[in-house]
Amino acid sequence: MGDNRNDLPEGTDTVIDTDQPGTEIVETRSVSNRDKPASQSGKIIDRLRSESENLTSQAGERARGLVSQGLERSSEALANVSKLVGDTAPGLDERLGPEFGEYARKAASAIENTANSIASKDPDELIDDTRNFVRNSPGVAIAGAAIVGFALARLFKSGLSSRDEDDDA
Repeated sequence: MGDNRNDLPEGTDTVIDTDQPGTEIVETRSVSNRDKPASQSGKIIDRLRSESENLTSQAGERARGLVSQGLERSSEALANVSKLVGDTAPGLDERLGPEFGEYARKAASAIENTANSIASKDPDELIDDTRNFVRNSPGVAIAGAAIVGFALARLFKSGLSSRDEDDDA
């Protein structure tokens, strides 16, 4: 019924003649070693996805914590600046005139309002506001990022040069 041939697919050793009456073809599929790595790779991919999601959520929580700390420090700093500007108003009244003292009071009030606004913000709300700002004004956001990067680079560079001078002394 079957022939032994060398040109058959791997795992096949005979050819079945299906033209004969009573011959029934049953399709079977054996699990080869090639199928095992595919299922293992699926498990690995699922594990990598879950680990990625876990790390993403941890990074998000860490970022929210840092934003929250930044909000607190910024609002405290602005409140201090507001107090300083407000404290200079009486001196400006005496030296330059009441209109300059009034400008100082208005500036102090505006800075205090900004400090209160920042203190009341939720980190997620601030992140959303930042995203919306970047979407609406990408040019301004890129320019701002470039300026901040330049300033940080200068500060970092000046900090390193002062340490080098201290080491030489």
